Amino acid sequence: MNRVQVILTLDMENIPSNFPEILKLEQEVVAKWKEEGVLEHLFLRHEKNGAVLIFKEVEEEQVKELMKTLPFYKLKKSVEYYNLIQQF
Repeated sequence: MNRVQVILTLDMENIPSNFPEILKLEQEVVAKWKEEGVLEHLFLRHEKNGAVLIFKEVEEEQVKELMKTLPFYKLKKSVEYYNLIQQF
């Protein structure tokens, strides 16, 4: 099974005043991805400056395109992508 891990770090020094509205849109996109079955897990980072997302059964290029539609993507400081192999 194909997995892609994404580590998203937000630029916390430049958060816009409408952050609560962006957060609501973010939650809607994430819920849609979970419903579609492409997002397996979402973990908020302890520092509250980003998240770790685990996508399943999609290639890295498709994950990169999906990430561009995420409202928080515009607030990113960095994004890292890792292809994972599940060990059985």
